[in-house]
Amino acid sequence: MSSRNRTSEIKSEFTAAHRKQTRVAIIGRPNVGKSTLFNFLTETRKAVVKDQPGVTRDILIQPAEIWGNEYEVIDTGGLTEASDLISQLIREQVVEFLKSIDLLICVMDGRAGLIPEDRDIIRIASETAKPFLIVVNKFDSVQNLESGKAEFYEFGRDVVAASFEARHGVSEILEWISEHIKKFKALERDAFTIAIVGKPNVGKSSLVNCLVGEKRVLVSELAGTTVDTVDVELEYDGNRYVLLDTAGLRKSAKRVEDVEIISAFKSKDAISRADLVLLVVDGVLGPTNQDTKILEQIIEEHKTVLLVANKTDLGEEQIPAFRSWFQTQSEKIFHYYTDIPTVFVSALYGQGIGDMFAKIEDLKRKMSFKIGTSELNDFFMTAIRGAPAPVHNTENVKFYYLTQTHQVPPSFIAFANHPEGVSPQYRRYLSKKIKEQWHLEGLPIRIFVMKSKKR
Repeated sequence: MSSRNRTSEIKSEFTAAHRKQTRVAIIGRPNVGKSTLFNFLTETRKAVVKDQPGVTRDILIQPAEIWGNEYEVIDTGGLTEASDLISQLIREQVVEFLKSIDLLICVMDGRAGLIPEDRDIIRIASETAKPFLIVVNKFDSVQNLESGKAEFYEFGRDVVAASFEARHGVSEILEWISEHIKKFKALERDAFTIAIVGKPNVGKSSLVNCLVGEKRVLVSELAGTTVDTVDVELEYDGNRYVLLDTAGLRKSAKRVEDVEIISAFKSKDAISRADLVLLVVDGVLGPTNQDTKILEQIIEEHKTVLLVANKTDLGEEQIPAFRSWFQTQSEKIFHYYTDIPTVFVSALYGQGIGDMFAKIEDLKRKMSFKIGTSELNDFFMTAIRGAPAPVHNTENVKFYYLTQTHQVPPSFIAFANHPEGVSPQYRRYLSKKIKEQWHLEGLPIRIFVMKSKKR
């Protein structure tokens, strides 16, 4: 990869980090033009366009940009009342997925007029309680645009008459999306978002209910009771949070039902939306290999994680030197994440909640920590002298300087003569030294290495 391409890639990673984008889903009957609109909005050809019902069966998600505002466009399978298995599965998948989006565009066929299946789609959109726009497509001429959309006004919603092939009406759709993105930004609050993840039946929903003081989330001994990602607002000790309670993440081989596949997707989505992730573990069982898979997902999203040992009341009753035993288990299972912070709680009795929020606030402070450039480079030069220099072919890698990015949690770019010679082990060495120097233990520090123009 060229230096120029790598620079572009890194900038993309930086701007994507910690971003909560508006999600716009396109729904409608088969063959009404959903995929054509998707391709136009995303400036791609990812959605297959064909004059045949039922071509799109999977949900497609693609980033897009409008007048400086970034958002995500989702193309969905055609909704129909047909009784065949595929049609029913598509319908269930789309209806379930709509709970996680922000805006809806309902595409209708202007040539066919308003038919019963369209009314059903409007009902589905209304039940989401999300803003939606009715777009009537496939008008043959500009003269027919206004008259053809008249019957769709009965729903009391915004209606746009369009011809996607001729690009009529598309600017109005873009304006509608842009206005709502601006509204979302204006309403965006400064609450800290926390995703609560873990295996089924470790007490995630019990923890949420303990925090909010009421049974806002269904709690059951049956594993997998929680299916949706549930957003819960909370204020604790003067600080505001949004908790994302997720379905338990099972092993892939056990996700035999569609609802579990969707739940796993939503859990991954919650991790990407969160500022910080609580990985809840059954304290009596201790961390398991399945928990390592969940932790790997969190690390892939570059999220700060706090390990929460729940059911501490039972652990202390049943296991001698319980906390020491748990820490030993954690170090063994999470050997690749040696400084993962841990708190001990009992969601049933409310024990350890104050300690948990104290640790959350400590991690929150660390995540926004900024290091002065001169101080950082004085440390950097000392650190690289403390270990043998990496070697590329037969030449030592020479570092020039280090700079912190605007990314949260903290990330850094090191400039060197041979970036390709800097191994993951050496990056981990530098990350460890940065954590030790500025007491940033527990954060997923990343170091990118770029080619320097200096010779």
